[in-house]
Amino acid sequence: MKNSVRNPLLGLTHQLSRAEEWLGSLPVFRRIAGGDETQAAVAIAQGIVASIMVTLGSWGVGWLATAQNSLFARTTFLNPLRVEPVGVILCACLMALGSLILVRAWLRLGQRSGVDHQYSVPVIRRAILWWSVPLSLSFPIFSRDVYSYFAQGRLLHAGLNPYENWVSQLPGWFAEGSDGLWAESASPYGPIFLLFAQFVFWISAGIPEIGVILFRLFALAGVALCVWAIPPLAALLKSSPGWALWISVANPLFLLIMIPGVHNDSFMMGAILLAFLYGLRRRRWASVVWAIIAIGIKPIVLIGLPFLGLLFAGQGASWKNRFTEWALLALAVGLGLAAVGGATGLWFGWIPGMASSGSAAFPFAPIGLLGQGIGWVFSLFGGDQAVVAGVFYTLCRVLAVLFILYLALFRTDLHPMLGFALGLSAVVLLAPIIQPWYLLWIVPLFATYRVYRGLLEELFFLLSAILVLVGVVDQLSVAQWIDLTLVRIITSVLGLLYLAYLLFVDPKTKQLFPFNRASWTQARVSATELRS
Repeated sequence: MKNSVRNPLLGLTHQLSRAEEWLGSLPVFRRIAGGDETQAAVAIAQGIVASIMVTLGSWGVGWLATAQNSLFARTTFLNPLRVEPVGVILCACLMALGSLILVRAWLRLGQRSGVDHQYSVPVIRRAILWWSVPLSLSFPIFSRDVYSYFAQGRLLHAGLNPYENWVSQLPGWFAEGSDGLWAESASPYGPIFLLFAQFVFWISAGIPEIGVILFRLFALAGVALCVWAIPPLAALLKSSPGWALWISVANPLFLLIMIPGVHNDSFMMGAILLAFLYGLRRRRWASVVWAIIAIGIKPIVLIGLPFLGLLFAGQGASWKNRFTEWALLALAVGLGLAAVGGATGLWFGWIPGMASSGSAAFPFAPIGLLGQGIGWVFSLFGGDQAVVAGVFYTLCRVLAVLFILYLALFRTDLHPMLGFALGLSAVVLLAPIIQPWYLLWIVPLFATYRVYRGLLEELFFLLSAILVLVGVVDQLSVAQWIDLTLVRIITSVLGLLYLAYLLFVDPKTKQLFPFNRASWTQARVSATELRS
């Protein structure tokens, strides 16, 4: 009976284990295969190879500007990779496979380094460093927001207010690489970042590739801030420093979105994490400065101020002390942002800009799709779909604000870091737009508060792997004469095959996913025996 229900993949898994051991015995493969289970260097080496694959693939399908002042627009040496269908398909497959191999390297790093051990933090930091180096040489992938940053810097450089004027007002904006989806939207960024974007446009003389390099340095600085802040913050909150750093920053979803994707979210998160770190250390002015910087990058982290005030007030503080701390914090942050606003001439234009952002629905956002659906139902009876959806989105925003107020006013039994994590989660989940990197805002907050094992951790592994593959397939820059659908199908099939290998076949990684746990496997076997 047991043989009749045996998993047919077990034999393949056993053969793969033997093949890995044999490869590990060969000198040429010793650093990237096999080895003792405590040798984290093997996983780091595998991640380096994967990062190189991603970078090489990005040269064929990464986002490039086509403006006349673009350096690459005037060259032909990339034509075999970007113009020929075979080259494009090979690059897309290389990037997809490399991204998922990086996921495997990350999972194996967690197994090999013992992320709960006190000595794992230097190992995780070393992995982040080595994986980041090749990724820093890639063309923009996973998103082309970096070109929107560049365009908004151009707006400010031209004397236009990015909160009142649109990227589409600039001559040649599309050729400079900006996404048309956001071309007629107010800037969602804070005045500090817009000031930096203006500096980038000025110092780059309007050359997009130089702008990408400078924005990537900014993103790398943000990654460094996260690496700096997370371990001591986790230690102070009695979480696991190594685990928190591994699950948050070494995660390929984070590295691929922040470094090749060139996102300012890394700096925003690093700054707000440092604000809470210095708050826990009772260094209030340092905490306030980092909070101002974080809000000045992306105002969404304004949500953290009520909880930072609770941190200053201390556990069990009276209503008077809490409101005093909130008032002083609001005054200090307000004065800091007013100084920046006065220097840029933008003042507090980010407040209406933040309130009006997110008017479109996005496929990853349940609230966005639900609003469109409700609007469509009302349109059947003569209503305006856009107006109804807008009202629904406003109600969801109000609900998120009420939840944050409830946490700040009445759930003082929660640690402020956990309150911030829950409040930001509510804002993300109730938004009409959810981008994959919004998840990366939340993970460090929860991870520094406590360690999550079991089903939650396993589902997060699965979600990270899926979002990495979706990010690759969804964001491919392909010439108009090449069938994008065909490239996506080929890339998806290859990615799904390797993902299935990680989930069901790989002897090292399959045990990390929920449907391969012993209890679940035994339940399946028992059900099969009953049917037979």
